[in-house]
Amino acid sequence: MPFLVFFIIFLLFIVLISIRQVNQYERGVRFLLGKYIGTVEPGWRLIWPIFQSMSKVDIRVKAVDVPDQDAITRDNVTVNVNAVLYYKVVAVDRAILEVEDFYYAVSQLAQTTMRDVVGEVDLDELLTKRDQVSDRIQTIVDAATDPWGIKVQSVDLKHIELPKDMQRTIAKQAEAEREKRAVIIKAEGEVIAATNMGKAADTLAASPGALHLRTLQSINDLSSDQSNTVVVAMPLEILRAFEGFSKTKKA
Repeated sequence: MPFLVFFIIFLLFIVLISIRQVNQYERGVRFLLGKYIGTVEPGWRLIWPIFQSMSKVDIRVKAVDVPDQDAITRDNVTVNVNAVLYYKVVAVDRAILEVEDFYYAVSQLAQTTMRDVVGEVDLDELLTKRDQVSDRIQTIVDAATDPWGIKVQSVDLKHIELPKDMQRTIAKQAEAEREKRAVIIKAEGEVIAATNMGKAADTLAASPGALHLRTLQSINDLSSDQSNTVVVAMPLEILRAFEGFSKTKKA
């Protein structure tokens, strides 16, 4: 009888220490005597000691911070870039069986790929087409990690640092470009203003007395401010009227 009680207690102890919990965001890879025998779904599972073992894999989306990397662009400019990579394990058995440490492997692969892709583009393309460069890195890393059961969802270049002398050069170039645009806009405005003034002059010349009325209107606007000193010029129409009057008198 004591032996039976001891045996039952021993069995209960073995069962208790054999219970493994697999959370909803995890999957388990089960081995029997070192041989892969299947994938374990979430819940409580019995993993018998000595004979069986299990490795749990987190299947949530993971973010890998790709550290700063010194790279040389195609036009021989040294830049310092870093990125963040998002991936997810889609086949837990391959993630355990095909690569020793998939997290470390993905990080190292992202670093080397980022340097290679940056070396394939010019500096201007790297700065202006950052999304395309990121997509290129994602495509390469995703293809390389597919045998590991990993899906790379996105890669984003976070920061691109240029040498100090290159930063000054780009700043001068940007300033020159802004000045160029300002001169062009000012010239276009002067052309438009000259065109409108020509149209206004033609309109005033075509209407008798229009110039005189415009002069009176300008005088009225100036007279509203008492601090202004107004010098009135004799309109041509009045001079011509006096000229006509003098000719009539002589006749």
